[in-house]
Amino acid sequence: MPNIYSNIINFNSNSTKKIIKILSKNGIIGLPTETVYGLAANAYSETAIKKVYSAKKRIKRNPLIIHYYDLNRAKKDVILDNKFYKLYKKFSPGPITYIVKKKKNSKIKSIASANLKTVGIRFPKNKIIRKILKKIRFPLAMPSANKSSSISPVSAEDVSDEFKNRIKVVDGGYSKIGIESTVLNLVGSTCILRPGKITTDDVESVLGQKIKISYNKKIIKSPGMLKKHYSPGIPVKLNCKNASNKDAFIVFGKKYKKGKNIFNLSHKGDLKQAAKNLYKTMRKIKKLNFKKIRVVKIPNQNIGIAINDRLTKASNK
Repeated sequence: MPNIYSNIINFNSNSTKKIIKILSKNGIIGLPTETVYGLAANAYSETAIKKVYSAKKRIKRNPLIIHYYDLNRAKKDVILDNKFYKLYKKFSPGPITYIVKKKKNSKIKSIASANLKTVGIRFPKNKIIRKILKKIRFPLAMPSANKSSSISPVSAEDVSDEFKNRIKVVDGGYSKIGIESTVLNLVGSTCILRPGKITTDDVESVLGQKIKISYNKKIIKSPGMLKKHYSPGIPVKLNCKNASNKDAFIVFGKKYKKGKNIFNLSHKGDLKQAAKNLYKTMRKIKKLNFKKIRVVKIPNQNIGIAINDRLTKASNK
C-alpha cells in the first residue's frame, strides 16, 4: 500500500540541505512553527512568492508575514523604533508579528507586502524553522500552509491533506500553540490587528499604554483581517447551549459528557489547551462528514479572545 504522506520530510542534517536547496531555487515548502504550519518561500524572490499566492489561491492585497532569524537580519529591510525594541526583548522569538515600515532599499519584494509601505515581521521560536532561518541568506515569506479562508494546519499531515501531497512539508509534530501569532501594528496607532497568545494586557505591561484590538478592515495590513477566514467548509454557529445528534458540538469544560458528536476542546477548562485543539478538532469534524458545527460560548479572556476571533470568522458567510 503506497504511503499517502510520501511528501512529508523528517528533519535531520541530510533533509536540511534538501530544504535549503528547495528554498534557494525559488521553491515552496511547508514548515512547522510554534503557532501553525507555514508555507515558506524566499521573501526576496518574486517568483517564489507568486508560487505561494497561487498555491493558496490568496488575493494579492492580503500581505504575507516575513520571518527572520534575528534582529540584525531584519534591520536590513525595516525601520525599527524603541517601542519595537522593548517588545522584541520581551516576546521574541515567539508568537508575535510586528507591523513596521519597510526601508526604501528593502529587498522584500513588494508583492509579499501587498505593495504597502509597511510589512509584518516575525521571529519564530520553533527550533526547526530557526535552524533553517539561521542557515539561509534570506528571510521567509510564510503564511499558513492552507488554502485561503480555510483552517490553518497544525501538523504535517494537515498540510499534506490541504495540498493533496503536492507540496513537500517538514514534520515538526503538532504545533505547540495551535493558532496564529498576535499581530501588533506599530505604525501610527499602536493596536492589535489579530489577537493571539500574546494579549493586549501583555503588550500594555511592556509599553505602559492602553492597547486596543482594531477591527478596521479598510486597509489589510496583515493576514487574518478578512471577514471570512479559518473556515472548516461547513456552517458554524456560535454560543450554543446544545446541538442535535446530527451536528458536531464543540464544547469546553468539565460539565459536558462524552458522545459521538461531542468534541471537547479542554475537559479541564484550559484556554491554552483549547487553542491548541481548535483547528485539530475542526478538521476532525470535517473528516467525519458532519454537516454543521455548533459551538458553546468560550470565555472571552486571555487566549480565549483569539479563539473567539477565529470562531467568529469561521462562522461568517
